Amino acid sequence: MNFTRMPLPGVDRRRFLAATGSAALIALSGGLLPTRTARAQPLSTGSAEITILSDGNLVLPMGFAFPAVDQGELAKLLADNGMATDALLPDCNVTLARMGDRLVIFDVGAGANFMPSAGKLADSLAAAGVDPADVTDVIFTHAHPDHLWGLIDDFDELVFPNAEYRIGRAEWDFWSAPDAISRVPEDRQTFVIGAQNRFAAIEDRVIFIEGGQDVLPGIEAVATPGHTPGHLSFMIHGAEPVLIVGDAITNSVISFARPDWPSGSDQDPGLGAQTRLSLLDRLAADKARAIGFHFPHPGAGYVERSEGAYRYVPA
Repeated sequence: MNFTRMPLPGVDRRRFLAATGSAALIALSGGLLPTRTARAQPLSTGSAEITILSDGNLVLPMGFAFPAVDQGELAKLLADNGMATDALLPDCNVTLARMGDRLVIFDVGAGANFMPSAGKLADSLAAAGVDPADVTDVIFTHAHPDHLWGLIDDFDELVFPNAEYRIGRAEWDFWSAPDAISRVPEDRQTFVIGAQNRFAAIEDRVIFIEGGQDVLPGIEAVATPGHTPGHLSFMIHGAEPVLIVGDAITNSVISFARPDWPSGSDQDPGLGAQTRLSLLDRLAADKARAIGFHFPHPGAGYVERSEGAYRYVPA
């Protein structure tokens, strides 16, 4: 791995990321960052004992989340489902799976430097009685801040010091490319800086994976690009399989009722919509449970076809 950590001369990196990583979102939301907390939620399939932990929640102004859709139709859809129409407050659900002698965590939350309402994973792990040193495997869906930045603590030490780290090769290559900053919108350039600094912390122990691969016994990687170029979801196989969706499907109302709508959080909105439709169709056909990182906590449910689209049914 030959990418270089990107220094910020004269600037404390942690303060820079804290100040800029979510500055645009905070400004657009009027500075209000309400926090929701939740308990760990258990689930199981086959030999896997699954616990869904809360990392808090995000606050996303509607102009950021869905800027290119009919705002009247969007407001009606939200109001009809009892949701606020000025901002989205998506939960952040981190999945922990105990499989034999392995303790696997999917994504690591936002950490302390992205958004004040998120970064609560350490508290959730402690409440669930889980020592981060016992985690054997960290598997990333993608490298956005709310999924990656919790990799290190305030002292730049790994939060999960004994784990192996797995991430899609395409995802790693995209964020670590020398020209990565020029390939994202200006308001997300700090995402690149944050990803590259965190990649540097694991470059000597990372394992690259691909869609269609069994990344661990009983866990299959599923290619779900669009939200980011190398986004992966993960199927935990068993009598009742569970798909760790990541951000391939982001909202339990909008993404189901209007999966064709472009999402402002997708790197490639067209491909993101195509992937979303395909994934919803597969989940509905297979009657498989899905855990959405941003579904209402605990985030586990089913997909059903409904009036030419889909609906989310909490498990």
